[in-house]
Amino acid sequence: MTAVSAGLTDAAADGARTSPAVATTPQAPASDSLLTAMQHDFGLTRGEAVDRLAAETTARQVERSAQRAAGDSYGGSWFDATSGKLVVALTDARLRKAVESTGAQVRLVKHSERELNAAMQRVNALHAPAGVAGWHVDPKSNSVTVDVLAQHQDDNDVRSFVTRALKAGPVTVARTDQAPRTLAAGTVGGDPYYTGNVRCSIGFSVYGGFVTAGHCAQPGAAVSGWDHTYIGNFQGSSFPDNDYAWVNVGSGWWTVPVVLGWGTVSDQLVRGSAEAPIGASICRSGSTSHWHCGTVLAKNETVNYSQGAVHQMTKTNVCAEPGDSGGSFISGDQAQGVTSGGWGNCSSGGETWYQPINEILARYGLTLHTA
Repeated sequence: MTAVSAGLTDAAADGARTSPAVATTPQAPASDSLLTAMQHDFGLTRGEAVDRLAAETTARQVERSAQRAAGDSYGGSWFDATSGKLVVALTDARLRKAVESTGAQVRLVKHSERELNAAMQRVNALHAPAGVAGWHVDPKSNSVTVDVLAQHQDDNDVRSFVTRALKAGPVTVARTDQAPRTLAAGTVGGDPYYTGNVRCSIGFSVYGGFVTAGHCAQPGAAVSGWDHTYIGNFQGSSFPDNDYAWVNVGSGWWTVPVVLGWGTVSDQLVRGSAEAPIGASICRSGSTSHWHCGTVLAKNETVNYSQGAVHQMTKTNVCAEPGDSGGSFISGDQAQGVTSGGWGNCSSGGETWYQPINEILARYGLTLHTA
């Protein structure tokens, strides 16, 4: 029998297979190895890493109550690592005390999240040329930010798109040197799962299977595991527009609520899928570059891949490489999403987008396997 764990399983060079480690202290804020990784990636002391995880857990809880207190005046929120507090954008100063009473800090803004999302939808309705990398709702700037490739900013089709986007509402334009790409890869022996000549990574175990990236295969495609034995088939897949899929598990495979640490950290238990705010720390597990951490940069971003636009993505500064597609994004012990694409690599750095997990679960009626 072979277990399916998030990021799939680690096939050692000699073909040996070990089962994921399962923690026995659910009250622990994090494993020693995870704290060590945070110290390395964020330049923190051990105490600072423990404090940050605790502050982010509090921020996730505060975000829900603060949004209720703000009502229609809610303009989005983000975690401020310096203060260790959640910051809430608010359009109505009269609600400031009510929002602050939840434990959040307040920044007064002009536009509500509803207005920003409406502008986002108007931009989504436009056809974007290849010179536009994507766009997202940015609560910090209280606008929809459109990212334009610097080398194409003067192209006529890009200028035309920007002109139309600026008419959609509160829109700002930023420049980037990097174009997004998906992160599937050709078959490489000893790595997690294969379909056809493509290798990708498992995201999270759900009851009956696992979730992964939609661009890895179409519905019906057969999937084999790290040892090339049959696992199951793609039961649903969407790409572009979305980038998610799920695969059923059988033939001697089973699911476990674990994200593989690849020896960099201990294998991590998954205990839920509470959404981390912008600014929170987040880590990714994948079959090529294994385990890396960073922060959440933006939510509700439309990424304009060469194959077409994908909507409602979350952007991070975590690196990734081909073959990491579909792999796990996790914040603390909370599942966040599956790796879609990005730019750069884990030698020089880069940015990576993920499809949020809760949307995938809702779309297919799946239940996350939790510890």
